Amino acid sequence: MPDANQPHPWRKPLLITEFAAVAILVVSMGWFSSRADAGAALSPVWLLIPAAASLAVFVSFIGLMYLRWVVAAAAERKTRHKIVFSLLVITLLSVWAYGIANTWVSLSNA
Repeated sequence: MPDANQPHPWRKPLLITEFAAVAILVVSMGWFSSRADAGAALSPVWLLIPAAASLAVFVSFIGLMYLRWVVAAAAERKTRHKIVFSLLVITLLSVWAYGIANTWVSLSNA
């Protein structure tokens, strides 16, 4: 069993991914805002950047939650934690997919 004081080896890469993706998301929002202020047309393909960044934020957040809830759980509770965590992951990713799909449809109809 790993030392309880040592962080999981996936913790640091997940944190780096999450904060880098948030930075990309914020920069892309600023860039889109400046393009809208200038009146320039924006190709829907550019929306793949914030969509991918938001997915990276979600996936790294989910990974960090997994480390916190499931990996750190006592052995007798791991199954219960995995079931609840799986339902949470399905819900979060479904909400993300729904938001992306609605955004894409609204842009296609405009």
